[in-house]
Amino acid sequence: MRGFRRLIFLLLLCPLLAVPGSAVPASAAAPTRPNILFFLVDDLDYGVLDNFPGITGQLVRQGASFDQMIVTNSWCCPSRASILRSQYVHSHSVLTNTAPEGGFDRFHTAGLERSTIGTWMKGAGYRTAMMGKYLNHYPGESAPATYVPPGWDEWYVPTRRLYEEYDYTLNENGELVEYGWEEDDYLTDVLTGKAADFVTSGDAPFFLYLAPVAPHNPANPARRHADAFPGVQAPRTPSFNQQDVQDEPAWLRDRQLLDATDKARIDDRYRSRLRAMLGVDDMVATLIETLRRSGKLENTYLFFASDNGFHLGTHRLRQGKTTPFEEAVKVPLVVRGPGVRPGSTVHALTQPIDLAPTFAELGGAAAPAFAEGRSLVPLLRGQTPAPWRRNALIEFWRPTNPSSARQTPVPPYAALRTETHTYVRYDTGETQLYDLTTDPYQLRNLARTAPADLLANLQARLDMMRACSGATCRTADASDGGG
Repeated sequence: MRGFRRLIFLLLLCPLLAVPGSAVPASAAAPTRPNILFFLVDDLDYGVLDNFPGITGQLVRQGASFDQMIVTNSWCCPSRASILRSQYVHSHSVLTNTAPEGGFDRFHTAGLERSTIGTWMKGAGYRTAMMGKYLNHYPGESAPATYVPPGWDEWYVPTRRLYEEYDYTLNENGELVEYGWEEDDYLTDVLTGKAADFVTSGDAPFFLYLAPVAPHNPANPARRHADAFPGVQAPRTPSFNQQDVQDEPAWLRDRQLLDATDKARIDDRYRSRLRAMLGVDDMVATLIETLRRSGKLENTYLFFASDNGFHLGTHRLRQGKTTPFEEAVKVPLVVRGPGVRPGSTVHALTQPIDLAPTFAELGGAAAPAFAEGRSLVPLLRGQTPAPWRRNALIEFWRPTNPSSARQTPVPPYAALRTETHTYVRYDTGETQLYDLTTDPYQLRNLARTAPADLLANLQARLDMMRACSGATCRTADASDGGG
């Protein structure tokens, strides 16, 4: 790995970073089942991909961008559990990031690892690999540090200090390997090298779940990127430092306006996040070039997504997530592969629970009856099946033993995101309603003034979603709330 930095630059010098028309047309028949490479980054907000030339040139311009991908929970572990199992949070019951009601411990002790996208794809004859962040607090106290879950042929997952990206321990197929502070120890680069080896080995189709930790706090960049984005500011959208919060729930009314020091810290954090993402940008470009050179690119689907969004000054939040606002729940999803129209945009309402059924359909795997998502394969082919999702469910719980907070924490809630509205009901009894067609930045809470029939309709749809299980979720998510 000591020469990996040189490998990145050699590959990036190749003039093929943005080859027009390189996608395979829909009429081309793939000779074998496709390979699938799934990039999942950590805490990346929607709308920033144009800062990264490899992702923009190789994925966005060569694939389809989904502009309505809404997470099931705006916190890492519940969201990632939903991805692995294609289930809403109320179904898989990994409620938070920490034990006893969440984290890796909850996922593991509940036996959920017996059936995940890893086991489905392995059962279908795929070579499978999990690299990077798995679930929060893995391996926890319920499994040994060398533990490898079922379904994964290759396993390269950090067991400590993963967010620092230096001085961490990596579980390499059941063997613990220590990494230090050398430049070539940078976690994103190490994962890139191991991923490049995996995708070029063997003849069987592969499924690679590749999960770098950027841009999660503290957002440490590779040293080569330490001075990038000088002077850049966090976006000053209309929701930045929201002025009027008098109609909002108490947790938001409690927050003070940002001062100059707050804004300077937010800008500094934004720059750190962008710098950390440049390592992921190198990862994407390097792996695409590796696939091209090995002759596998034209038969590979590449998915790029985030587990949740992130606040940087929006709605007075200096940083963070867990809210039902767009900045926390709307995430990027870009897909490149055979039959996907380059440079296209998909407007259909989607959720991360749709990813595993999509991978399964592409690979000929059988999704179990408990899966609650919808396959995105028709959307990738330019079709929108009828009926399609009209309701996206977001659920949030708080830990049993939360850390101390200087401000009122976001209370538990359930939210319904439709194509036109966001409706939120908190355990406190407070509600929020935003008309996204006229108020896309969610600055006017209409819950007190909206027509009673609209509120009743949205509440009925939310109740249906919270009560759904398995296939019934694909009926509830298409409901208009009528009798």
